[in-house]
Amino acid sequence: MATLDWSQCPAVESIPGKRSGAWVFRDTRTPVSVVFDNLEAGASINEIMEWFHLSREQVVAVIEFAARSLDVLPVQPPAPSVDAHTLPAVNAATPGSYAEVHIPFN
Repeated sequence: MATLDWSQCPAVESIPGKRSGAWVFRDTRTPVSVVFDNLEAGASINEIMEWFHLSREQVVAVIEFAARSLDVLPVQPPAPSVDAHTLPAVNAATPGSYAEVHIPFN
């Protein structure tokens, strides 16, 4: 999952010393990650609500926040490709270059 700025989601909080500072649903000890982990495993929202004692509003709030956040995440441009044929040749005698070493095998 992309890293989201959960501090902007009013349904969650992170308190040092509470679940090691993990993002949890406000006024609970339930990590936000349980929603996404269980959805990925095939659980329904109703099952997540029952298993973790969460309201529909709490679950929907984090799902909607994640969906909106993904819409605005910056897209990294692809790294430029390098064609090895266009790189300058390196002379083995040049200081700092790699020299070919032959190691005999017995």
